[in-house]
Amino acid sequence: MSARLEVADVFRRWGKAYRRAHDGHLGRVERRTMSAIEQCRTSELGGHVLGCRSCGAIRVAYNSCRNRHCPKCQGQACRDWLAARQADLLPVAYFHVVFTLPAEIAAIAFQNKAAIYAMLFRAAAETLRRIAADPKHLGAEIGLIAVLHSWGQNLHYHPHLHCIVPGGGPSPDGTRWISCRPGFFLPVRVLSRLFRRLFLEQLRAAHEADQLGFFGDLPDLAESAAFKRRLAQARCVEWVVYAKPPFGGPSQVLAYLGRYTHRVAIANSRLVDMADGNVAFRWRDYRHRGRAKIMTLDAHEFIRRFLLHTLPDGFHRIRHYGFLANGHRAARLELCRKLLNATSSVATPRTEQTQFRAALPCCPHCNGQMIVLAIWQCGEAPRWPVWNDSS
Repeated sequence: MSARLEVADVFRRWGKAYRRAHDGHLGRVERRTMSAIEQCRTSELGGHVLGCRSCGAIRVAYNSCRNRHCPKCQGQACRDWLAARQADLLPVAYFHVVFTLPAEIAAIAFQNKAAIYAMLFRAAAETLRRIAADPKHLGAEIGLIAVLHSWGQNLHYHPHLHCIVPGGGPSPDGTRWISCRPGFFLPVRVLSRLFRRLFLEQLRAAHEADQLGFFGDLPDLAESAAFKRRLAQARCVEWVVYAKPPFGGPSQVLAYLGRYTHRVAIANSRLVDMADGNVAFRWRDYRHRGRAKIMTLDAHEFIRRFLLHTLPDGFHRIRHYGFLANGHRAARLELCRKLLNATSSVATPRTEQTQFRAALPCCPHCNGQMIVLAIWQCGEAPRWPVWNDSS
C-alpha cells in the first residue's frame, strides 16, 4: 500500500516552481507557511531517537514545525486546548451559530484580513450578546466561543465564524439562571439583521479612517462614492446566520469543538492523488445534500487555494466572550455553576512527568515504554545511526 499523501508532498514537488511563478505576489506569511509544512517532521528540523526498554527496537522521531496552518501539527494542540476547556463546560444545552460574510464583503476581507476578521468577531459577538440580553428574547448574559474559518469544502475563500454558545446565562442581577426555550436559542432573522448593521457600521468607519487597503480588481473602492455603492449592495442582500440544533450534551460539545478549533483548510486524509501536475481530493457538495465528490485541480491552483487561508501574524482565530471571556471567566463560571447547582468538571491536572510520558509513543512491536536515546537540533546531522525498525 502506498504511503498516505500529504499537503507537504504537494509543496515539496511543486512548491519551488510555484514560488518562482508567483515571486512578486507571495507574502512573508505564505512563504513561511510553505517552508514550515515542507520541513515538518523531517531531519531538517531536528529530532530524537527513541529506544524500547523491552525489545530494543529503535525509532527516529523528527520534530514538528508547529505552524498553525500545518495539517500534521494540530492534533496535540487541539487535545491540549480541549483539556483546558473541559473545566468550562456547564450542564446545559449548547448551540452552534454560524455567521457568514456575503460575497460583496468577502473580496474586501481577503485584502484586509486582520481588520475585517476583527470586525467579524466583534459584530458577531455583540449581536449574540445584545439580542440575548434583550428581555423580549432571553434577558440574560451569555458566553460564547468563536472560531474563525475562511474556507469551504472546495478550498474557495469563504470567511465565516462558528460560535458555540451555552443555552442560557445569569440574569442581569446575577440571582438566577435563565434558560432558553427547549431546542431554540435566538431568532436567526433578528440576529442576521443586527449582525449586518453592526458590521457595516464598522466597515464604513474603517474606510472613513483610511484603515483599509484596496488593490487588484478593487482599487476603485478607495473612492468614497464607489465604497458607498458597495455598502448599499451589501445592505440589499440577506446575511447568512445559521443556528444549528442543540448538542446532545457537554461531551458532544467538546468532540465538536475538536473538529473545528484547530482545523486547517484541508486535512491530509482528504487527499486522493497527485500526478501529471494535478492534485485530487475529496470534498462534499453541500448544494447537493452533502454528496461526496472528487475534485481535481492543477497543482499550482491547489497551492493557491490553500494559501488563501493563511492568517496574519499574531491573529487569534479562537476568541471568548461574555461570561467565557478570559479576564473574568473563572469568577463568572463559578457564579453560573452556583445558579445551576452544578459542580466543576475540572479534570485532574497532569504532572510534568506524566505529560512527558504521554508525549512519548509506545513501542510499535511490543507496546513497551520508549525512552529517548539521542537528540539532534535543527540543522544538525542525526547523532545516531538511522535504522528502519519495521524491517
